[in-house]
Amino acid sequence: MGDGPQKLPEDIEALQAALLATRAELASVRAQQSDDHALIAHLKLQIEKLNRDRYGPRSERTARLLDQLELTLEELEASATEDELAAEMAAAKTTKVASFTRKRPSRQPFPDHLPRERVLVPGPVACACCGGARLSKLGEDITETLEVIPKSWKVIQHVREKFSCRDCEKISQSPAPFHVIDRGWAGPSLLAMVLFEKFGQHQPLNRQAERYGKEGVPISLSTLADQVGGCTVALTPLFRRLEAHVLSAERLHGDDTTVPVLAKGKTDTGRIWVYVRDDKPFGGQAPPGAVFYYSRDRAGEHPQAHLAGYNGIFQADAYGGYGKLYDPSRNVGPILEAACWVHARRPFFVMADLAENARRKVQGKKPAVISPLALEAVRRIDALFEIERGINGETPERRRAVRQELSAPLMADLKVWMREQRAKLSRRNDVAKAMDYMLKRWDAFTRFLDDGRICLSNNAAERALRGIALGRKSWLFCGSDRGGDRAAMMYSLIVTAKMNDVDPQAWLADVLARIAAHPVQRLDELLPWYWRDRNKQVNQAA
Repeated sequence: MGDGPQKLPEDIEALQAALLATRAELASVRAQQSDDHALIAHLKLQIEKLNRDRYGPRSERTARLLDQLELTLEELEASATEDELAAEMAAAKTTKVASFTRKRPSRQPFPDHLPRERVLVPGPVACACCGGARLSKLGEDITETLEVIPKSWKVIQHVREKFSCRDCEKISQSPAPFHVIDRGWAGPSLLAMVLFEKFGQHQPLNRQAERYGKEGVPISLSTLADQVGGCTVALTPLFRRLEAHVLSAERLHGDDTTVPVLAKGKTDTGRIWVYVRDDKPFGGQAPPGAVFYYSRDRAGEHPQAHLAGYNGIFQADAYGGYGKLYDPSRNVGPILEAACWVHARRPFFVMADLAENARRKVQGKKPAVISPLALEAVRRIDALFEIERGINGETPERRRAVRQELSAPLMADLKVWMREQRAKLSRRNDVAKAMDYMLKRWDAFTRFLDDGRICLSNNAAERALRGIALGRKSWLFCGSDRGGDRAAMMYSLIVTAKMNDVDPQAWLADVLARIAAHPVQRLDELLPWYWRDRNKQVNQAA
């Protein structure tokens, strides 16, 4: 063979065939590369999920990383499928290049609880070989496809027959069934769907009304809003029972976030406050729960009113409005402040984010300056979180013992190191500000060493608020202060259901069907964890 370029055919048809073959090969290579990229993204996501399952939620960085990896995988999988189809079409135009087929993981069987519908494909009536009609069935092959039936609407007629007494001629009739709303026309499943769509899936009522109209069921916006208001009133007693459960905790997580509120010609910035009870980290058996409150501003009087009757441990950021809660002279007893190490680590992490700098460099942007002190602070703080991952879910006594043995020496070294480095920095230095934030609240940051119930992070409250941050882009603003209060109450019920592994819509539908006739003395039986346990018992009995 010579070293020169291969001689091209002079025949036009041969040239066209060669071009088609080359295009098919390039399409196949491109599809292979896309498949490889998708596989790499899939494996990275699986590794991060396995690490999260093994070590637990480490920080907000992990949640952001998983979201980013899932989004990347979504795009790469879609691109790989497009390239695969393009390669198949290119290969179909030539006989010289084999079609590329992606290697997909074996599909898991569909869940057994799903109903099956048999669609019988007519068999042959004659032998394809000899044409004979004497065929005998040997068996069958079944191919399953997953299908969904769009939701259907129906009108339920509650028929109450009237009877006349032959003796006294008095007319008798059974009482009308209870409705969650007086003279209610909407069934509990419809009400639950409207509530969950609005507060759980962040779909405003105007969008719901538009969709229902397209499905042939015209319901006005004002009518839907009337049902939401009625359901809120009906569910208020249940919210009060949930509130009492959460605020009776030994330890609370607290946080708040902004929420736009419609005002005259503008929107004001209101606040949604959340208080979370989650005893799982220290082996507590009480079910988790969250209560939300709304306020028009962020004045300290609001959390002081929310926690006016509470005493215990309060984990939150260093917001000044919490200050009076830690006053030892409170009538109901002092609240012990437990600082959040995630908030403390965050500014150090921003100044030591090597991954972000690498991304900026790839994008051609000027990388930020990496602070060696911030990098060292992150390393020391991460060592504390590593110890916590090993004792998550243990008893308070066990957690305290491990912390005294392993974490206390690290804390002492960290304080000495911070004081030494802080003395060398100017007042306006960003690293100095981050160190001052911790050193001024050192008692609150070290309280976890002596109390096994305390966590290092306030992530439980931040997770509870995550849905509101996502929903702001959908509903844009609350229509009024009353709307903010309604939203806070419904967020409390829906988020608590999710925390207890309960389907919020199914739970709300059952509660709305029963609450009007349910004895008020047994209202706790409608809370999500009781509902979950009752359903488990029913399923096991069946």
